[in-house]
Amino acid sequence: MTLRRLLSPIRLLALLACALAAPAWADDYAEVQRLQRGGQTREALAEADKYIAAHPRDPQMRFIKASVLSAAGRPDEAQELLTQLTRDYPELAEPWNNLAVLHAGRGRLDQAREALETALRIQPDYATALENLGDVQARQAAAAYQRARRLDAGNPRLAPKIEALRAVTGAAAQPGG
Repeated sequence: MTLRRLLSPIRLLALLACALAAPAWADDYAEVQRLQRGGQTREALAEADKYIAAHPRDPQMRFIKASVLSAAGRPDEAQELLTQLTRDYPELAEPWNNLAVLHAGRGRLDQAREALETALRIQPDYATALENLGDVQARQAAAAYQRARRLDAGNPRLAPKIEALRAVTGAAAQPGG
């Protein structure tokens, strides 16, 4: 998921499910996603849990469940599940990308950058992770320029840089610290 689409994890999940899922399991994945899209979070999580109980090592359903939790405003649980996925399946880049999105959403840009760099070491051509890394770096640059402006309010070079980043990143270029 891209940082700009923090609450739309279904796009990545649909692509990942198609690429990784066995045909017999695809229906189970699709059902959880359908329930989540329909606002039936409790039911989606129950279906995911039922599936995971029967297939505890399945990374895809665990990934889907983490995305449902994230979309439901339960980032701590989503982060715990994604972190466990990175331990169980260190060869998968997607959990690292989604961890980065959670970190960035909480303003933990250094942790987000580190997670994205890990995703890109695993899969150097992962376009979504590259885009997210650019977003994180732009937000970090905006924060540095804002701090510099607080320290040197008369510096005429800072305002155009801050405005350029606002144009690229929107409200994200206005960090609190």
